[in-house]
Amino acid sequence: MRAPTGVGIGLRREHFSAICQTERQVDWLEIIPENYIANGGIGAQILDACAERWPIGVHGVSMSIGGPDPIDREHMALTKRLLDRLEIPAFTEHLCFATAGGQNFYDLLPLPFSDEAVRHVARRVIQVQEMLERPVMLENISTYALMPGAEMSEGEFIGAVVAESGCGLLLDVNNVFVSAHNHGTDPYADLQALPLEAAGRIHLAGHKYVGDLAVDNHGSPVIDTVWDLYRIALERTGPIATLIEWDMEIPALDRVLDEADKARAIWSRCVEEAA
Repeated sequence: MRAPTGVGIGLRREHFSAICQTERQVDWLEIIPENYIANGGIGAQILDACAERWPIGVHGVSMSIGGPDPIDREHMALTKRLLDRLEIPAFTEHLCFATAGGQNFYDLLPLPFSDEAVRHVARRVIQVQEMLERPVMLENISTYALMPGAEMSEGEFIGAVVAESGCGLLLDVNNVFVSAHNHGTDPYADLQALPLEAAGRIHLAGHKYVGDLAVDNHGSPVIDTVWDLYRIALERTGPIATLIEWDMEIPALDRVLDEADKARAIWSRCVEEAA
């Protein structure tokens, strides 16, 4: 199994032709498994061709790890088949809920930061890790409101989930900034409060503003403050695999790779300093 390392980008349909022809540096690719677990055709062909060149990571969007509905065993079986076929060593998802009562909200909704929610999520993470026979990393999401019933901070909540379940953290640095902006907190303090010692992967992306609200839309370049937060994060995590996310208003592949080059320059300096 080849684990992602260095700086990667998301494999998106808009780049299918260009990614197969590029000679620029690409360290790894990330896919949304829901797009591939039951589909053949050109998408599967491109994925197989890419998997011959680069390590592949997966990032699920529909598990609803914190939701009330039972884990979808059929979906997990299809996901495991994909992971096995591509020899992918780990699975990542979002620390949130996205469904309830069989209804998909098509959004990533925050959980209450409570002991009960910690226990609920931890039980389900352990169940999923057993189903997939792989470790799971959960991503801190962008939040626009806080769920009632909070008994702890977000950092304490995520730390408790990691400690009780044994999962890892997928650190989304842009989400740290977006949430801090929306709640009027210090993004640097919020970053340091996360269990960065458990981070196994990092996401970077852009966002937009709707009035006073910052919205994580993955549709623009990474801003300077997020680059600064990334540098600080790497001081704690070491040079772990990093991904540039660009999923809205997707530009040409070379523009996305330009952004990956910026991240790689920071990542490489971290490698040199750790040597």
